[in-house]
Amino acid sequence: MVYVLIFAFIIRQFVVQAFRIPSGSMEDTLLVGDFLLVNKFIYGASSPDRIPFTSLEIPHFRLPALREPRSGDIIVFRCPRNPYKDFIKRVIATEGQTVEIKDKVVYVNGKRVPDPPKSKRIDPRIFPAGLSNRDNFGPARVPPGMVFVMGDNRDNSYDSRYWGWVPKENIEGKAMIIYFSWNK
Repeated sequence: MVYVLIFAFIIRQFVVQAFRIPSGSMEDTLLVGDFLLVNKFIYGASSPDRIPFTSLEIPHFRLPALREPRSGDIIVFRCPRNPYKDFIKRVIATEGQTVEIKDKVVYVNGKRVPDPPKSKRIDPRIFPAGLSNRDNFGPARVPPGMVFVMGDNRDNSYDSRYWGWVPKENIEGKAMIIYFSWNK
């Protein structure tokens, strides 16, 4: 029984982990309550920061990555403002790329980025823009070791427009497959 628990812990920590979608920031690509599997080894799985079920911190290490995050990847990561909370968003730009948002249209290196196929937007004539970074941002170059992320529900997403770059070391993995959805 102990071996089964150890095996399950290793799989969860380094190979694949189940996550539940907590908010509508990725609607309609991912819906609130969807359950998905995340590939943890593609970007280099990392060790836990502490021994499970304790507050004892342990040395952190990361396995080599199979590939770097790319624009369009949907990733799970620890939020820069709250490292104990996981977020899921789409990578818009990676290190060295320049990101800019003009009137809700996203550009990377001067080229328009197509909206995700199921993205949501609020008509600005109904709800005027509030925070300037939501609809207009940059231009800004993504620093080394960082990515810029946004939710597909662009008008209802707390993302890089508000708290900045996501360090690659905070990335937990890449979304693979929805294995259960209440809404589909």
